[in-house]
Amino acid sequence: MRAFAQLFLSLDETNKTNEKVRVLNEYFTTVPDTDKMHMLALFTGRQPKRQINSTLIRTWAIETSNIPAWLFEESYHVVGDLAETMALLMPETASTNSKTLTEWIAEINALKDKTEAEKKLWLLESWAMLDSQERFVFNKLLTGSFRVGVSQNLVIKALADISGLEATVLTHRVMGSWLPETYQYAQLIEEQDAAENISRPYPFFLAYPIQETSERQKMPDEVGAALGDASEWQAEWKWDGIRAQMIKRSGEIFIWSRGEDLVTEKFPELHPFLNALPDGVVIDGEILAFSNGLPMPFNILQTRIGRKNLSKKILDENPVAVIAYDCLEYNKEDIRSKTQTERREILEQLQAVTPYPEIFRISVLIPFSTWDELGEMRGQSRAMIAEGIMLKRKNATYQVGRRRGDWWKWKIDPLSVDAVMIYAQKGHGRRADLYTDYTFAVWDGDKLVPFAKAYSGLTDAEINKVDHFVKRNTLEKFGPVRTVKPELVFEIGFEGINKSTRHKSGIALRFPRILRWRHDKPKEEADTLESLKALLGE
Repeated sequence: MRAFAQLFLSLDETNKTNEKVRVLNEYFTTVPDTDKMHMLALFTGRQPKRQINSTLIRTWAIETSNIPAWLFEESYHVVGDLAETMALLMPETASTNSKTLTEWIAEINALKDKTEAEKKLWLLESWAMLDSQERFVFNKLLTGSFRVGVSQNLVIKALADISGLEATVLTHRVMGSWLPETYQYAQLIEEQDAAENISRPYPFFLAYPIQETSERQKMPDEVGAALGDASEWQAEWKWDGIRAQMIKRSGEIFIWSRGEDLVTEKFPELHPFLNALPDGVVIDGEILAFSNGLPMPFNILQTRIGRKNLSKKILDENPVAVIAYDCLEYNKEDIRSKTQTERREILEQLQAVTPYPEIFRISVLIPFSTWDELGEMRGQSRAMIAEGIMLKRKNATYQVGRRRGDWWKWKIDPLSVDAVMIYAQKGHGRRADLYTDYTFAVWDGDKLVPFAKAYSGLTDAEINKVDHFVKRNTLEKFGPVRTVKPELVFEIGFEGINKSTRHKSGIALRFPRILRWRHDKPKEEADTLESLKALLGE
């Protein structure tokens, strides 16, 4: 645990890419192979299950800290992170811990069979043998809140440096369903992946964004110049669903979301078309809710996400289909090195013979001959229930991650309203002492009604100014939340709007964020709830 805690601290102390890679290389070359796999699992989002609920952990931490509960809570509001608060408030100890990361995680996993009294005894003894930094990282693992400021790409780069394998190969091998207890380091870095996992998806290729522009339909000149001849590109609608890879191998089917969640059982309507595919096929596409042959807004699909049981009512009201736009494997062969045009032809062949054309759809190509013409087509996005347009170079291979050059997403400019900030809350981590999370309201008659929260879009300088305002204009306190004088106006952008029975305003926004601070507008000129509901067609 000492080496892992030092790795976490070292990565947090630098923002230099080369230094982060150096630190990761050092860790990989100094710890046991089992620790390497557990570290890799944690850094790619595979955390151990939480075995003690947070209320008990909090209670025992207060006892160990020997301070009143109110002081603990006040400290937590200042620090903004429970794991760090507990580590800071507990008495200092000289570390007597020599257990490896693997051993600690094994003990955490074994807690599921322990009584509450046994869990408490184990936790108090564990805290006593860890120093403050080790305790902080340990608490993160224990509470399921482990996050690290390093991308998976950097971890893979470091692993590629010491293994001699291509980064793309390693990226593929760490995808899919695997456990650090059973997936060995030797398997990961061997020249040929003998332990092939038939369910394993490929790393997703991600499009690079063409920035939002004030000229609604016009392609930014510098981007158009960089893209070159329009005839070298194909265009498709950008759909707002769940990006997924659908796999048929060895007679079995698998559906993976882009977040590397295995969601096969979440979409039973897709099973017939997948089972009808030839063996050794992987399709990349978007899962969307469909009604009467048309895609429905994302919030309809959301009603199915996270549900353990899909009732007949849910399946009937929110049926799904796939809009496929790429084929990554065909006849058991990885075809990502083929051109976009070649892969598209294979995809069209598969779709042409499917007995389920209503479920297995294919992304329609948008005809255009100039960038201006495509810009005009982009203006029809909302009518198509699309987010904008995808641009793909016809001779492009299917690559790994977000790459500038061959795939672009040209989203429609966001919807926006001017709103008044009425609540503020402190952020987390390095922003734990700054008010960075805001709630916004619009007018409903003579009252301000909250309708959205947002925390992104401001510069550091603007955040400091807002923080200064909040601390001097707080009207009420509700735990970590501050009611502030309704004075600051901001333009809030969002991708879509839907009815909601869970919100007082009766609406819910998709991806709200701050576009700009409206210094020029008084609060009285903020938008109204009526104007927001007009976007619903009311």
